[in-house]
Amino acid sequence: MVSQLVRLVVSCAILGVGVAMILIAALGSDGYSTMINGLSIALDVEFWIVNLVVGIALVLMAWARGLRPGLGTITQPLVVGFVVSGLLDAFAEPDAWWARVGLLVLAFPVLAVGVAGYLAVDAGAGPTEAAALAFDPPVPFRWSYSVVQAGGALLGWACGAAVGPGTLLVIFLLGPLVDLLSARFSLLSIERAG
Repeated sequence: MVSQLVRLVVSCAILGVGVAMILIAALGSDGYSTMINGLSIALDVEFWIVNLVVGIALVLMAWARGLRPGLGTITQPLVVGFVVSGLLDAFAEPDAWWARVGLLVLAFPVLAVGVAGYLAVDAGAGPTEAAALAFDPPVPFRWSYSVVQAGGALLGWACGAAVGPGTLLVIFLLGPLVDLLSARFSLLSIERAG
């Protein structure tokens, strides 16, 4: 149990580092964050409130589909939020475009290890991953995660949030990269809803 908890927290911290890297690069955020930002703009409600309500709705939807919430459902947003906040306070957006692009590219393996690592602990999924794992009928994570990220980005963009190349990269690359790591490394093997 202790080793699972350590793996969960470390994986969520790695995910937080990846999220911070993509945000510091300032070339577009993930689709879920774009959706939350867009709804916050459109509804004139604070980001954290929209994040909480949408997150609970997605976790409940996944639970209705048989994907039970657990310690990871709570740990993921708390640890990721803490790490992201700390890193955003500590680091500024690079001035050089090549540094921003490099940071964006390096963020992807970090993000993928973080997502696969915390899901492999099988202690419950955070909102975005829960929605992707709860597809009915089940589909491979690489596709369901891309659909969730794309849907979030489109909704957020329609509500006034900005998108960028980083958003597109998350939509098309992150789910397949998580699936690849999950298939190749037993420590990162994730369970599929079904």
